[in-house]
Amino acid sequence: MPHSASFIHALMRPRTIALIGASDNPSRTAGRPLRYLRRHGFEGKVYPVNPRRTEVQGEPAWPSLEALPEAIDQAYVLLDTAPAMAVVEDCARLGIPVVSVLADGFAEDGPAGEARQLALAKTAAEAGIRLLGPNSMGVVNVHDRTALTVNAALECGQLIPGRTMVLSQSGSLIGTILSRGQARGIGFHSLMSLGNEADLSVGEIGLAAVDDPDIDCFLLFMETIRRPDMIAKFAAAAAAAGKPIIVYKLGRSAAGQQLAVSHTGAMVGSDKAADAFFQAHGIIRVEQFETLFELPPLLVGRKPDPARRQKSVAVVTTTGGGGAMVVDRLGHLGITCSGATNGVEAKLAAADITVRGSLMLDVTLAGARYETMHLVLKSLLDDPAYAAVVPVIGSSAQFHPELAVKPIVDLADHATPLASFMVPQADQSLSTLAAAGVAGFRTAESCADALNAFMRWQPPKPPHTVAAPTLPAGTQPQLDEAEALALFAAFGVPTARTIAVAADADLPTELTWPVAIKVRSSELAHKSDVGGVALGLHDAAALAAAREDILSAVGQAAPQAQLDGVVVQEMASGLGEVLLGLNRDPTVGPVVVLGLGGLLAEIHDDVALRLAPVDLATAKAMITEVKGLALLRGYRGQPAGDLDALADAIVAFSALAAAAQVSEAEINPLIVKADGEGVIAVDGLVRLQD
Repeated sequence: MPHSASFIHALMRPRTIALIGASDNPSRTAGRPLRYLRRHGFEGKVYPVNPRRTEVQGEPAWPSLEALPEAIDQAYVLLDTAPAMAVVEDCARLGIPVVSVLADGFAEDGPAGEARQLALAKTAAEAGIRLLGPNSMGVVNVHDRTALTVNAALECGQLIPGRTMVLSQSGSLIGTILSRGQARGIGFHSLMSLGNEADLSVGEIGLAAVDDPDIDCFLLFMETIRRPDMIAKFAAAAAAAGKPIIVYKLGRSAAGQQLAVSHTGAMVGSDKAADAFFQAHGIIRVEQFETLFELPPLLVGRKPDPARRQKSVAVVTTTGGGGAMVVDRLGHLGITCSGATNGVEAKLAAADITVRGSLMLDVTLAGARYETMHLVLKSLLDDPAYAAVVPVIGSSAQFHPELAVKPIVDLADHATPLASFMVPQADQSLSTLAAAGVAGFRTAESCADALNAFMRWQPPKPPHTVAAPTLPAGTQPQLDEAEALALFAAFGVPTARTIAVAADADLPTELTWPVAIKVRSSELAHKSDVGGVALGLHDAAALAAAREDILSAVGQAAPQAQLDGVVVQEMASGLGEVLLGLNRDPTVGPVVVLGLGGLLAEIHDDVALRLAPVDLATAKAMITEVKGLALLRGYRGQPAGDLDALADAIVAFSALAAAAQVSEAEINPLIVKADGEGVIAVDGLVRLQD
């Protein structure tokens, strides 16, 4: 939508606000925004609009928007669905820059609701105003004391200011993040409920806020990915500004995806595709909800560094069990923990400090004393072998923070980051760490999750682009095997010699035996399931007999399918088989998938997925990622496959993404031969856009 970012001031820092449908009862949902604005010290002007009252909560009420004495920066519509739509039209006519809509009954409410949402967005677009929602619980700008929300978390007392902006597709979650953060001494710059994103989206708001000097970091709570183009621009701008973006996204399970659809009418795609999208754009996805707001101090002021993954993490603990919890979780995530280096050991020995452990430094015997902890921590922080240092503090965190927590605070400005896990319930210590800008964690799981995110943090990767190819004219919506393989070959993927033969035509005789014969039909994706494949044929007689058997079997098993004869293919063999797939994810666009080939493709959830098209370095990374390809990588002395040829084939195949007509393509299997002997595609399908 061709709007400028001029909306951001009216959205985040309105000086005049209209509350349309404001209730006189401060406990009702429609009565909360006025009460919260006053409670938290809003310094602008608020105009309750309620034609049935002359006064709302002791303040003058206005009968209509037209009756207001001055122009309005933002209107918050607190009415039900139908009247809300009418009021948005009034706002559009008056040119109110930003209109927030609380009501539901839109895209999440089926086709009729989706039509209402489209009408709402059209009204805003035609008038050149911006719309937040529908299903928006509003905006909280702690920095400017603007509590324009119905979220009950604002019943709290004083808000803690911070430098992190929260953008949430769920309205209630802005209150959850606010309240959980505040309980830990973690403050926020602002929190925003976007709802259905009929107009303003996560990406556009984030992009407009990137240059705000009072914001250091962005937290996203997402149910789906809308407007991926704007999120990509936001991510690139945030990376350039040195402001990390952290996301917690639903959809790891089918149930989570279903909830996203039912809640806001969101279109959902593959969760692996979402992972690929976030990774490509340098957005850090976390698994634990608490990590979302605990992680920022570990990232702010730092940059992604691929070399970090080659280093280890030092865990130093005053409680063996607590330290072991973190080491165990980190090991599960593939993060290496190590004890003291020779340099650290020498420093500690000189001070007569004894530590134990090869995977962590247990200072229990040395005692939880300030001098001990400070020296141990500083020795570790000064050693370049460690990517991060993790103090794990036991009971002293709760009752004697001056012994083991104060040393952490005093070393907070070190270039090497600290990430501290408080084993007991130690709210005051966590608040102290937050005030000092140290990442403090309430659980070992979120601590490990955060460190995993930190270690794997990558910068945005410029998209790999290829020239848009032209497909042959007059092709069917689904290509048969022969046509698909010919297309793959045109894109540079090596393919087996494949000859298409009509049902009553002569079979070829000049072949390199053995050969395979398969039914030719664009309507049969799984030919072997209907008896449409015969393998290992060594002469012309066997080939002719196999054709008769195949056409008869398929005619009985799939009588409705259109049969175009058979294809004869010279057989190929190698060390292994892989699957290459390409599809257009409904949320992030084209993606390419690499997995084990043959029947194993449908059994194992062991695939690598990236946004398509990909470059050679990405293709090689995908090969490394698929565990089932370990044998082809020469595992335990096994002969290695031609992985360079495989990487070239992935790059060539992924270029199909640039052909807008291609909606889906698959090679299964692509046979990988021995190192230096190449790869060869022996089966495939292509579906084109309707």
